Amino acid sequence: MKTISILVAVVMSLLTPMDVNATSYPVTVKSCNRTVLFTHPPARAVSQDVNLTEMMVALGLQSYMVGYSGVTGWNKPSPGLMAALKGLPELATYYPTVETLLNANADFYFAGWNYGMKVGGDVTPQTLEPLGIQVYELTESCSLLAPGTAASLEQVYIDLANLGKIFGVDDRAQSLIAQLRKRQHEVVHNVAGKKRPRVFVYDSGEDRAFTAGRLAIPQALIDTAGGQNVMNSVNASWTQVGWESVVEADPQVIIVVDYGERSAAEKVRFLLTNPALQSVAAIRDKRFVVLPYSAMTPGVQNLDAIEALADALEEWR
Repeated sequence: MKTISILVAVVMSLLTPMDVNATSYPVTVKSCNRTVLFTHPPARAVSQDVNLTEMMVALGLQSYMVGYSGVTGWNKPSPGLMAALKGLPELATYYPTVETLLNANADFYFAGWNYGMKVGGDVTPQTLEPLGIQVYELTESCSLLAPGTAASLEQVYIDLANLGKIFGVDDRAQSLIAQLRKRQHEVVHNVAGKKRPRVFVYDSGEDRAFTAGRLAIPQALIDTAGGQNVMNSVNASWTQVGWESVVEADPQVIIVVDYGERSAAEKVRFLLTNPALQSVAAIRDKRFVVLPYSAMTPGVQNLDAIEALADALEEWR
């Protein structure tokens, strides 16, 4: 699987010492149900969660950042990402408070609903705006404000384009988006007309499985890779399902999301030894694809996940 460090190297190779802000300010961007005005690029930005932080790094925005948050608490960030963040502090292991952001003198917070912000919580665009901290919300997370919206790769491209506008690096953003689209189209072309193996996403859970319904980003990743999400009839994003529904769907492949206190190996071992699952094809054949959290949430590693899954499914068609 390609890593974020490779992607960063590709993007940064496009930059020259003369690379400067090309954006004419002021600019406005759509952020969920808000329109946000920027009169100049943020100078003390904070990103929340590993996938959002990877977007910032992939656009070479570290010099605009004062820190990041929520990367090491339950994730396993790649060595490449941590090297790219060298010199920047992690302001909070999990979630920053308003005080955390104020103490860092932040002027911008890149976060999302359930990615550092909760509806009705203390840290929201509405609570931070009076304090001089502008917020851009991860587009995928806007579904919490407008239920029923399915996550997509287009949302990732929208976020990258908007970050390009906000920080005045449109050319970098458009170049990165073009690279990601090219990889997407290549996979779609390669899997066209082939059988679509049944895929189940296992995030966590023992009594019930925490998995991805049709509104979560893994639905789009599995579709693009040439598989079919066995929970595509569940009209939800990330949600819990009973093991009986997994048995009934009989997935041929199981994606294991690698993050949290339990290792991927421990999760696989639990699935293999779960008495309720012994009739499932993926369990009998030990067909697992382990993918990191940062690849299974909206961000620049989504194409890594698609390519890895497409390669794996090719072996099982």
